[in-house]
Amino acid sequence: QMQLVESGGGSVQPGGSLRLSCAASGFTMDEYAIGWFRRAPGKEREGISCISSSYSIKYADSVKGRFTISRDNAKNMVYLQMNSLKPEDAAVYYCASGRYCSGYTLYPPSLWGQGTQVAVSS
Repeated sequence: QMQLVESGGGSVQPGGSLRLSCAASGFTMDEYAIGWFRRAPGKEREGISCISSSYSIKYADSVKGRFTISRDNAKNMVYLQMNSLKPEDAAVYYCASGRYCSGYTLYPPSLWGQGTQVAVSS
């Protein structure tokens, strides 16, 4: 069974950091692009970063310079290091796999994780 599982969410103060992980099982990640998305309360889900199978990386302007996406194909893992977190970063974060990155988002996303909650408040 192909599956993605996110972890690492939590509650931090503004300016804090979190590292999200996305673990794949049932398939090998190295042939896929992986994207990170988030959905804030009352808002549409948005793509924020994408890493292709060839390690090309893009970020949305809202997270550029603060978030870092990386992948470890040997471990079948993708990570999102989030620094300098802001209250507006609070959301449920999802990873997804697909064939290609289209800019900083995944096209088309074919498999989704269940999400991990990130809260940012003082």
